[in-house]
Amino acid sequence: MQENPLYQIQFQIPFDQIRAEHVEPGVRELLKRSQANIDAIVADAAPRTWENTMMAMERATEGLDYALGVIRHLESVNTSPELRAAWNAVEGDASEFYTLIPLNDGLWKQLKKFAETDEAKALTGTKARFVTKTLDSFRRHGADLDAAGKKRLAEIDVELTKITTKFSENVLDSTNAFELIVTDEAQLAGLPESARAAAKQSAETKGVAGWRFTLQAPSYIPVLTYLDDRSIRERMYRAFSTRATEPERDNRPLIAQILQLRREKAKLLGFADFADFVLHDRMAHTGARAMEFVLDLEKKTQPFFGKENAELEAYAGMKLEPWDVGYWAEKQRRALYDFDEEELRPYFRSERVVDGMFEIVQKLFGISVTRREGVPLWHPDVRCYEVRDRDGLLLGSFYADWYPRETKRDGAWMEAFITGVETPKGFEPHSGCVCGNMTPPVGDKPALLTHREVETIFHEFGHLLHHVLSRVEVKSLAGTQVAWDFVELPSQIMENWCWERKALDLFARHYETGAAIPEELFRKMVRARTYRGANAQMRQLGFACVDLKLHREYDPGRDGDVMEYAKKIAQPFSAAKFPEKYGMIAGFTHLFASPVAYGAGYYSYKWAEVLDADAFTRFLEEGIFSEEAGAAFREHILSKGDSEDPAELYRRFMGREPNPEALLVRSGLVAA
Repeated sequence: MQENPLYQIQFQIPFDQIRAEHVEPGVRELLKRSQANIDAIVADAAPRTWENTMMAMERATEGLDYALGVIRHLESVNTSPELRAAWNAVEGDASEFYTLIPLNDGLWKQLKKFAETDEAKALTGTKARFVTKTLDSFRRHGADLDAAGKKRLAEIDVELTKITTKFSENVLDSTNAFELIVTDEAQLAGLPESARAAAKQSAETKGVAGWRFTLQAPSYIPVLTYLDDRSIRERMYRAFSTRATEPERDNRPLIAQILQLRREKAKLLGFADFADFVLHDRMAHTGARAMEFVLDLEKKTQPFFGKENAELEAYAGMKLEPWDVGYWAEKQRRALYDFDEEELRPYFRSERVVDGMFEIVQKLFGISVTRREGVPLWHPDVRCYEVRDRDGLLLGSFYADWYPRETKRDGAWMEAFITGVETPKGFEPHSGCVCGNMTPPVGDKPALLTHREVETIFHEFGHLLHHVLSRVEVKSLAGTQVAWDFVELPSQIMENWCWERKALDLFARHYETGAAIPEELFRKMVRARTYRGANAQMRQLGFACVDLKLHREYDPGRDGDVMEYAKKIAQPFSAAKFPEKYGMIAGFTHLFASPVAYGAGYYSYKWAEVLDADAFTRFLEEGIFSEEAGAAFREHILSKGDSEDPAELYRRFMGREPNPEALLVRSGLVAA
């Protein structure tokens, strides 16, 4: 009988062999092995050392970490009823296992014993930071609680895992449950040919006549942006903004439960609220500091926001509803800048975009990215690549999965499967993946992307670079395992190259003629970049404000229905009045799709955007392909993981503290 493929950590992951029936027995066996490893540390009577304490803890759950990461990934990108059921059967036990690690008295005692040894006190650098952060993490996750407190904490974490998984499943199922079929071509007026062709192909795959529209981004966004038929735009908007509120997939009670459990957990661990709990080890440190940051940016943005919206309503000559804003904004942008973003699409063939991105990072960081053939994959659309350093050293490999399908959750993300590390035998390479839901190929045409989709690819690849370029001796402090308000710096800074002529010329070529973007079109694109920049900023600040208020201030007894509360908080950040049944947060997977997710941390996007706008000024000054600036960014940011304080790493790269004005300048809110 073949051994369960989940038992062994394999750099070339056998995606073709892993099936739903492997999940439950595999995870249960790996839970036993991991627990045995921890029990061995506790029972070890030998004097405490770095090797038998810290490294033994690092290795104790490696096999389980790997297997859970692979299973969780497959459930996100290629789910099935069988895989979902198998994952649901084990994720509660896995969550409880990890929750109990810092609650293990024997392990906590061994850790404290080591911290008192001369060896521990003599540690410096990454190893010293690992000890300090581990002690702090154990305390923050309940190591000093009494028996009753530890029992309740474990119960909370298991319940949070189950509820947040159900939240995510409801969003996927609700998204897939909606379709809008149009049979009268006259109703498609205004819609670009690319969107029409995609809708036609979607209908054909379902065996229906006409044009089929869904709530997946490549289908939904063009409708809200271009379609003249206001009634269809309204129907699509209402469906999207009420996802996962229908009776059989209702996330509203789950949100209330998640917030209550997070609040209880924070109080149990001695924090004022969940925001203070999760931000304790991040750059902002407290919920109050994060909120201060958000409100300060809002204050600076508000005057421009009001002006933009007044001008748009005047242009439209009507009171705008939410399903009108994107449509009229696109018309106003065309009128002001003579710029139609669809004109760019033929220049962004997805394969060429990806290849050009690889060329850019080769220039910046001295690495090469090449396709790996003959590798097991989870879907034919997936590609595998390897990353090598200048000297040929294999730094890592990764998978890229860019197109939507009904078995895949929405959004874009990066995941780590294996975190590489320096060992006495040499460097162990990294493994990870990047995923998205970009415009897929239609008919005999290649996949032609919007500029925003190009930015998203660069963004997720920035996360991937943070992972594969990490050279940290302790896995727990390597790669993207950094403060969440720092983790978006490597991803967001990559988007800047999507706006630079010299960078675009490497990959933005017409898919039929090979011509570069015409200079006039490029200038229009750049001029239009800051169009409604205040609205773009306020949208993100609105999400951040809702998030922080839900996790810091919301009281169901005082504030009532959570959906109405969130709607009230979000309204000042919106260009139009929300409809009565607006329920965006029911589909807000960033906040509620895992026990922590971006809960109380959505502000991180704007926090990191301040850093990335400022950091990119160095590349603008030294040259966007500057090897010196690229080497410094790789050395001080990408390679360091969480081995040092992120604020210090940033200061080392820039030679100073971050300047928040750079973001306002880039957004067009302050003159350069």
